[in-house]
Order: sequence, then C-alpha cells, then structure tokens
Amino acid sequence: MNSRRKIFVGAIILVVITSFTTFVATSFLYFVFGNLPFFGIFKMQWNNEEYNKLNQVKEIIKKYYIEPVEDEQLMEGAVAGVAAAVGDPYTTYMDKKAYDDFMAQTHGSYGGIGVVVSVDSEDNLITVVAPFEGSPGEKAGIKPGDKIIKVDGKEVWGDKYEEAVNMMRGPKGTEVTITIIREGITNPMDITIKRDDIVLQTVKHKVLNGDIGYIRISMFDEKTAKDFDNALDELYKKNIKGLIIDLRDNPGGVLNVVAKITDRLVPEGLIVYTEDKNKQRNALYSDKEEIDIPMAILVNGGSASASEILAGAVKDHGKGILVGTRTYGKGLVQTLFPLSDGSAVKVTISKYFTPNGTSIQGVGIEPDIVIDLPEELKGSIWELSEEEDVQLQKAIEVVKEQVLNYAGQ
Repeated sequence: MNSRRKIFVGAIILVVITSFTTFVATSFLYFVFGNLPFFGIFKMQWNNEEYNKLNQVKEIIKKYYIEPVEDEQLMEGAVAGVAAAVGDPYTTYMDKKAYDDFMAQTHGSYGGIGVVVSVDSEDNLITVVAPFEGSPGEKAGIKPGDKIIKVDGKEVWGDKYEEAVNMMRGPKGTEVTITIIREGITNPMDITIKRDDIVLQTVKHKVLNGDIGYIRISMFDEKTAKDFDNALDELYKKNIKGLIIDLRDNPGGVLNVVAKITDRLVPEGLIVYTEDKNKQRNALYSDKEEIDIPMAILVNGGSASASEILAGAVKDHGKGILVGTRTYGKGLVQTLFPLSDGSAVKVTISKYFTPNGTSIQGVGIEPDIVIDLPEELKGSIWELSEEEDVQLQKAIEVVKEQVLNYAGQ
C-alpha cells in the first residue's frame, strides 16, 4: 500500500509549518528537499507557434467564458499547468502565498491543524500519514489512515492536494471542518478543528530503563540538527549505555539536515548519493567522528524520504539495528526554483541511493527486525504507553542485548 501513495508533507500544517516544509499541515516538505538554492530568474523560451496557441486559448476563454476572467488568473493557471504536465505529484508550482507559507514551515512554525497528509494514488484521496503530537488535528481525533474527502463542505481530491492543503491552513483561532472516511466506520465523519499556530518541536528525548537513551525525531527542519546534538549531549551526561532513535511517522525534511545528523551516527564514508537524469552523481559523506554506542532505529510505513536516508545509512554501515515495519519508499529529491514575482516551482531533480547503492523509491527499507503494532493499538502511536508500544519494547530489548555483548568484548 505504501508504494501506491504519494506523500506530500501537505500536512495540513504545512513539513510543510506556521505554514511549512519536507510538507505538512497544509503542506509539507515531504520529500527530501535539497539545499534550496536560489537559481535565479528563469524565462520560458517558447517559439511563436507555441506562444500563439496559448494566447489563442486565453483570448477564447476571455471572450466566451460565462464569467469574467482576469489575465492574472489565466496566467497562474497556465504556469501551474506547465508544472503539472510532467505527471509528477512532487513537481508543482507555488504562487507567492504558497511559497511564503512553505518557507515559513522550514523554520518550524505555521498556522494550521498540524497533520501530515499524502495522496493515495489508488483512490486519489488525500490520506492522513500522521497528526503531529499535541496538534489541533490530533486533539480533534484525526488519525493515520483517515481519508479527507471534504474541507468546509467542498470536495477535495489528490490531484488538487495543494488547494486542499491551503483550505486547511488559516489563522490561529479560526475553525475548519474536515470530512473524513475511516476504515471500519460506515459513514463519513465531520470533524471541526480550531486552527492554531503550529510550532514544531521536532526532537524529544528521555532515558528509558535507567540507561537507554531515546530520541524521537518527528521531521527534519532547519532546527533539527542542533536540537538533536543538544539531546544527545544531554543523554550522554546521564551515562546512557545504548541509544534508540525513533523515526516512526517522520515524513522527511531537509536533505543537508538529515545528513548532519547521520554524520554523528556512522563511520567515515558515504551517507547518501543522488543521481539526476544525466546520471550525474552528487554524494554526501560522513567524517571519522561517530558515536560509539549500541543503537536501534525505529521505523514504520510513515517513515519517509529523509528518514529513510538516515535509516538506510545506519543499516548499510552496520551501525544499528532497524526495528519496526517497512518504510514508506520515497526516494526522490526536489529543489525549489524561486521566480521573479515571488512565486516558485518545485521540481524533482534526482533520485537518492543508500550507501550500498539501493534505491528505495516505491519499495522502502525492510527493518532487520519486523514487528508491527497489534491492530487494536494502531492509530496515533504517541498515545501508547511504553508498555503498550511493542515496537519500542523490542527496540529496548535489542539495545540491551547489544549493550551486554558490547560489555563482554
């Protein structure tokens, strides 16, 4: 099922944050981003015949369409159509507002309901990957797997996901009604959610069982690498003997951020490489410094994109054991190209590969130890107690075994 979905960290928040990146709540960054460089202003070079055809259509619409139409409206639609014509759900045009919201999210805040969404290509429905912990969406009862069919009474579909995400965004204190269908429930459900300013704390940490460090990363935004370093330093001060990194329901984020974190975990060598349509490769490498501690990585079907880069590097370098279920399978890289009027186009420019040369696009990464949650406990994993979370308990068991073996060497 995972391979059939297209994840848009459109979250209704938009990882996509006050409006956001890698995308979320209302749009998210859910693909690996790239370094978001400014590529300058691009001018479309069409020949006269192509331009005349476009102009003819514009004039016909303006003359005969039943309602008045502004030139700007037609131009925006034409530009969006150029991006959509390639048939890639990750290659999209963003108007100025959408672009501003998207970039705000990369800094960790946005106005919305705090839900990560994707598009299921099997039914073209906008599907909840996961609500952010403590978000308005989670508090209102939105759960992973919910299918959003209406926003404020208007039908929404996957091929218009950005429009749907924009509808779910909005100022703090305003309300939006989401109509969902949920497996096991016959009739659609209306859920009214009060929007809030979504400020994402992407890194949380604690000590488990006295000496096992635990770090959960909910996504990779511009603050995540620094917050991860701080969390790791705090855990070391508490004399941890092993480490669990929880990437479950982490939809991805900024490429250079996940590379910085992965560099802390693996030995000197390749972290990830990308390959474009001309087979041109670009690689990111780790240095000699690495943490020397038994480690497990928790993953599931909501672990996508940048999360899979980290998990893949740890697995290929033999630095830790992956526990959970198969990851999402998002192995594409997008880059943003700003345009002269403040809008932008986001384009898929390459695929990425793990250090061993494995492409996870549409396939995902199989954990070393496969363990799923019981059906009755599926939903928001963050609502589970430590005892109920059998995946976490297995990770603790795995790390403890490594600690014992490590001590015996």
